[in-house]
Amino acid sequence: MTHVSRPNAEPLRIDPGAVEEAAKLLYIRACKILPDDIKQGFARLDADETDGTAKAILATMIENIGVAERMDNLLCQDTGIPIFNVLIGRNIALDGWDLKAAIARGTARATREAPLRSSVVHPITRKNEHTSCGERVPVINIDFTDRDRELRLEMIPKGSGSENGSFLQMLIPADGLAAVKRFVVDRVMQAGGKVCPPTIVGVGIGGTSDLCMHLAKMAATRPLGSRCADAEGAKLEAELSDAVNGLGIGPQGLGGDGTSFAVHVETAATHITMNPVAVNIQCHSARRASATFTPDGIVVGF
Repeated sequence: MTHVSRPNAEPLRIDPGAVEEAAKLLYIRACKILPDDIKQGFARLDADETDGTAKAILATMIENIGVAERMDNLLCQDTGIPIFNVLIGRNIALDGWDLKAAIARGTARATREAPLRSSVVHPITRKNEHTSCGERVPVINIDFTDRDRELRLEMIPKGSGSENGSFLQMLIPADGLAAVKRFVVDRVMQAGGKVCPPTIVGVGIGGTSDLCMHLAKMAATRPLGSRCADAEGAKLEAELSDAVNGLGIGPQGLGGDGTSFAVHVETAATHITMNPVAVNIQCHSARRASATFTPDGIVVGF
């Protein structure tokens, strides 16, 4: 018989009221304050840019970031589809339904109290409830970690401009890696300035069709400077980043060296007879905010 050891400490009990408040604050924070890694990405692109028009556009974007913080205002009028990534550690006590309901309540409160423009509508009637909520929205992704008595709540508002830059192709193994690279570069060219570059290009490779798209979004919303955990994926990231920035699309699609902050790749095992590849693009306003629940309290950051 195999015995599973369990921590001696009492489980960390997650209060739904605290989750609701965190969800509200994170949605507002994400819409107003850009993460430090993205600010540093702007500084790097600005320093390397050789095109005059592109430098002027980057300067306007950088000023917008500063104005939003100084005036406690929104980075962009599009408050996006609210996405919450929940990472649950070991020795956590919570009710899953209460967690889901609390996130929805917090999202609705943020929309009313900030206030934020609700960008969420019914897909057929186009009715807007003005809560940023609806059927299956907020989107909630749940995963697990081995960290003891820790829960992480990450909020990502995904605007429609960048979300419309989403693509999937079901390749077969005979197509090879060259087809993956060609698909990514072609889709970035197709998106052009419609995705508000400079962007983060997220690429998913493997899994099933739905998992592959999810991987692409995970990649698109990763912090700048992070690398794919898979060695081959990390190598591909570097190659694709060079290729994309050699296209000359530039900031807002008006030409220049800085088409993308980076290309990020996430991978998953797949079937022997297929090799899906997906692209999900994040715009220059790459917003996110997080709250980590521990026995010592709640830490808010990016």
